[in-house]
Amino acid sequence: MPRIILLCLFLLAHAAASASAEGEARFGGGMLLPLRVQAVPPPANKLRFRHDVSLTVSVAVGTPPQNVTMVLDTGSELSWLLCNGTGAPRPAAAFDALASSTYAAVRCRSPECQWRGRDLPVPPFCAAPPSDSCRVSLAYADASSADGVLAADTFLLGGAPPAPALFGCVTSYYSATGGGGGGNGTDSSEAATGLLGMNRGSLSFVTQTATHRFAYCIAPGDGPGLLVLGGDGLALAPQLNYTPLIEIPQPLPYFDRVAYSVQLEGIRVGAALLPIPKSVLAPDHTGAGQTMVDSGTQFTFLLADAYAALKAEFASRTRALLAPLGEPGFVFQGAFDACFRAPEARVAAACPRLPEVGLVLRGAEVAVAGERLLYRVPGERRGEGGAEAVWCLTFGSSDMAGMSAYVIGHHHQQNVWVEYDLQNGRVGFAPARCDLATERLGSGA
Repeated sequence: MPRIILLCLFLLAHAAASASAEGEARFGGGMLLPLRVQAVPPPANKLRFRHDVSLTVSVAVGTPPQNVTMVLDTGSELSWLLCNGTGAPRPAAAFDALASSTYAAVRCRSPECQWRGRDLPVPPFCAAPPSDSCRVSLAYADASSADGVLAADTFLLGGAPPAPALFGCVTSYYSATGGGGGGNGTDSSEAATGLLGMNRGSLSFVTQTATHRFAYCIAPGDGPGLLVLGGDGLALAPQLNYTPLIEIPQPLPYFDRVAYSVQLEGIRVGAALLPIPKSVLAPDHTGAGQTMVDSGTQFTFLLADAYAALKAEFASRTRALLAPLGEPGFVFQGAFDACFRAPEARVAAACPRLPEVGLVLRGAEVAVAGERLLYRVPGERRGEGGAEAVWCLTFGSSDMAGMSAYVIGHHHQQNVWVEYDLQNGRVGFAPARCDLATERLGSGA
């Protein structure tokens, strides 16, 4: 029987915040770590983790263990940590490789460097002589990038035994400023140490640790969340609706074969499906148009035809509830231009009456309703005395963001139990009260 590990998720505004392991509570054969939410002002020159909100977990790395905070990302493969020796200001919680007796840099002619990174967009490569190190270079959709060496050390999550794993020891990084009109262009917090890659690639954390199933439940706002790694502990989940993972055996230029790719079959607003051709929702001959479930992206992104249809229908259905912003040049974070202006109290009153948006998958659905449909743009006010805030629909344009795929972000996975079943090639979804689930597991009920 696989050991069950229960971990808490952080949902943070503007940044991933540091974790604390105090007050640990056991449940069955696993460990539940307490969750705290902390907003941290964004310092300069720190890598922005995809968008402005990240899910993070507390991990202990090395010997003796060093506590670090890592962004949980099902859309990335190689885990990485900011390491000492960056030559730039770095978080106080950066991993000190020199202080770990189990740390080992991977050599360039080793099998790990030569073939283990075959699924990465840029495979590991040998450093220029006389160095014998194996270099890694990582890039993300928001133009952020990280560079360093491939290394190995032990990772401890919850009460599980130490697990050896390869990761990127990042020694230089670049933060994209990002954001169009109205974007806040913030970077990640000083407390964020790295990223935990959870996709299906050969160097991902789940592949290296032979994790066949994992799940999470994200509570809205500042509530607690839960990550479950293991087997039988997932029997605690609610009744799930599963959708199969989409496999395309041949390499295609725009299809990510190690992503959690599912089939989007339609988008509904209220009870009505939008008139979007099925061909628009499926990958084309280049692989463009796949739908990915990604915990490393905040919001959901749709390709042009689907986005235009949703934007028009949502505006039509909410005309009596929300006033359009009326500024054609305003684009939040470079991809969100379905925006409105209204006082907070009016939006709070309107949210229960907003039409539910459903992402209809093969055998399952992700439903988005109420306050999860709108995001208040930080620092943007309109009207006399700034009485009105600016709000944008939490579905963005993939094309405007420079992506060729549909992406279901973690904002729309709030209060949803999401299970990744690698053994059976499927992803499961079920509505859940994630705060209550965390309390129940923590109390051993």
